[in-house]
Amino acid sequence: MRVLAAMSGGVDSAVAAARAVEAGHDVVGVHLALSRAGGTLRTGSRGCCTIEDALDARRAADLLGIPFYVWDFSERFRDDVIDDFIAEYKAGRTPNPCLRCNEKIKFAALLERAIELGFDAVCTGHYATLVDGEGGLELHRASDAAKDQSYVLGVLNAEQLAHTYFPLGSTPSKALVRAEAEQRGLSVAQKPDSHDICFIPDGDTRGWLAEKVGAEQGEIIDRTGAVVGSHDGAHAFTVGQRRGLRLGVPASDGKPRFVLEVRPVSNTVVVGPKEALAIAEISGERFSWAGAAPADDEFACEVQIRAHADPVPARAFVSEEAVRVVPASPLDGVAPGQSAVLYVGTRVLGQFTIDTTVSAVPVGA
Repeated sequence: MRVLAAMSGGVDSAVAAARAVEAGHDVVGVHLALSRAGGTLRTGSRGCCTIEDALDARRAADLLGIPFYVWDFSERFRDDVIDDFIAEYKAGRTPNPCLRCNEKIKFAALLERAIELGFDAVCTGHYATLVDGEGGLELHRASDAAKDQSYVLGVLNAEQLAHTYFPLGSTPSKALVRAEAEQRGLSVAQKPDSHDICFIPDGDTRGWLAEKVGAEQGEIIDRTGAVVGSHDGAHAFTVGQRRGLRLGVPASDGKPRFVLEVRPVSNTVVVGPKEALAIAEISGERFSWAGAAPADDEFACEVQIRAHADPVPARAFVSEEAVRVVPASPLDGVAPGQSAVLYVGTRVLGQFTIDTTVSAVPVGA
């Protein structure tokens, strides 16, 4: 195949590109410049897409003997990921920018350009596997459960999967990938993995949002509507948050209270007992299938609501307008804007963005 290897400058993408070369494919490396004001250096595991990362990717490509390019996707990244992130918070939702980047940048914008240039597939260092199933190509979890990234790939559709290549998916552990990088002489063998949100490298999401969204004082209320405190900006709160609430009225039972809901229209934050974070039902209108769509409009599955959360047995109900999921046991601390990914065993069926939730604990209970 003619393969375009997306090289972030990290060890995973470097080893993935090396394996693609070793498999006999015609490989070209590309690094995506996602910020026009990217920092020069990383700070440990914080940040990515820096000049240092681009240089690391180039060194890896040179060692592998493959052509290498840097493509400027900063405008598309700003429009589809950063602006979307801000808009979601303004709407009182909690988005996943990594999932959105995979959907809009790595497997949409990049793949579109790759196909236009005659490439057969885009190769990445993601930990996930592709399996030929009865209904076509299927997306499955990686062999290494600790590194599995199928959750953030749940947005990929059948056409995108057909042009995707994950050389690391069957590797039993990340330690083996690093050992292989050392053996191949790749300078990034012990480079720390990136964490946090790449476009907020200092990790101060609250401060960054305050600058982008603006801070406006509002009320903190309990589930009955009684005012129990005030805040300087609803965007700074997320469902499940306990600390930093500055409540002026203690709970009648003396127990801590948690953020249950953020209401952007009224600039109000709703708090309540930990038990009220239990969610009995979720649903969303924005959904897609990773390969063939389910044959039935009601089926058993597992639902996962965060990248490293445990999957929960559930029942899904699909209509033309939305997907509704009822878990066998309540989900904890679900926020609108999160992505719910549906599995059957190791297979990813698809995903939806959570629009509404139903508490397992009625008001007054």
